[in-house]
Amino acid sequence: MDIGGLLTTAASLMVTGMVGVFVFLSILISAVILMSKVVGRFDDPATAEPTRTAKIQPQQGVPQAHIAAISAAIAQFRNKQK
Repeated sequence: MDIGGLLTTAASLMVTGMVGVFVFLSILISAVILMSKVVGRFDDPATAEPTRTAKIQPQQGVPQAHIAAISAAIAQFRNKQK
């Protein structure tokens, strides 16, 4: 085979592959859109949004009991090192 024949065969194979991928992705996108619309019909609007039962108050700083426990542990560690 000459180089022209090989290039023609390679180009046709490339175009065939690209068309195949394009068709597959088009079908996939269409299927996802169709499934989204079908599921949207059966979706219950009452369960669409979760309800909040209580608001969590953010804590300001570290509790004093934790600070006291950490300070006591540090003091105990330092006393053992002497």
